[in-house]
Amino acid sequence: MRYSFALPALAMYCSPAFADANTDRLRDIAGFFANATVISGPSLVDCTLSGGTQTSCFSITVKPEPQDYTPGPWCPSSVDDTADAGGIWLKDGEVHDVDGAFIAGLAALYGDDIWQLFDSASGAVRVTDTKESCEAAARPDVAPEYQNYCVQCLPEYMDANASMTYVIPLVPQDSARSNRTNVSGAGIASNGVRLDAAAPVDAILAAHTIAPFDDCGGHVNTHVGYHYHVATDCIKGTQDAGSDAVRIGIAMDGYDIYARLLLDGTAPADLDSCNGHVDAGGYHYHAGEAGSNAILSCLKAETGCASENPDQTCDASARPPRP
Repeated sequence: MRYSFALPALAMYCSPAFADANTDRLRDIAGFFANATVISGPSLVDCTLSGGTQTSCFSITVKPEPQDYTPGPWCPSSVDDTADAGGIWLKDGEVHDVDGAFIAGLAALYGDDIWQLFDSASGAVRVTDTKESCEAAARPDVAPEYQNYCVQCLPEYMDANASMTYVIPLVPQDSARSNRTNVSGAGIASNGVRLDAAAPVDAILAAHTIAPFDDCGGHVNTHVGYHYHVATDCIKGTQDAGSDAVRIGIAMDGYDIYARLLLDGTAPADLDSCNGHVDAGGYHYHAGEAGSNAILSCLKAETGCASENPDQTCDASARPPRP
């Protein structure tokens, strides 16, 4: 469901008609996430958005994993491995297969002889193959002993009860300026997987590490679990009547996210700086190109909250804690 109307008066929020609209919207949201591993919700909650607006949001708690495929692989184990043994990596807008030849050619690709992710005698690739090594390498200050590694964290490293809770406005509240995605992420996909902000590629490369995505555009960290930095056709989504593309997610500001390409296979040509535009159904986003490292480059409206704590009250206007 997309929106192209102004904020209703307070009286309307209290009316039976508005309550019915909320019920209909929650029903639509529940149907949209039918293929997600939903723990609770969607339910109606009070929330404070990133710009300070107090409004009504839906809250949904999910396990951060897809139901319809098994994530991975990410890192090849040998420089002789073919593309089916690894995932993908992005450079200069292009998508590269992370096969053995890619690992062996990193020094040439980046023009830096320090790159050496494999044993020159055996051809074995250095991979973070334990939870401890993954956590030591998958952070901004990579431990020195895990520099020059292919970094992968496996889904089984997550706590069995791990979940993510998303609190998203039922009605988008446009803001004067666009909002960054680096705090809340871009949104949530129809399968319940987080649509994340851009991967911190500069920090990853500075430690001479590669943290590949699988062919579906996702990888794991032990905080938010499996999440996407690339939107691919692994996200099935839904085709709504009258829409110009397949709906694949809901952004953290409440607007819908559609696949990059239109139903006729062409790319929309009239997108704004946040990858959004208006059609007959209202404003919505289209996911960025696979090589862009930006599912969405920004958000048009005030954002809600994404949290590992399902009991946390959403106040997206609060200053995030210092690292």
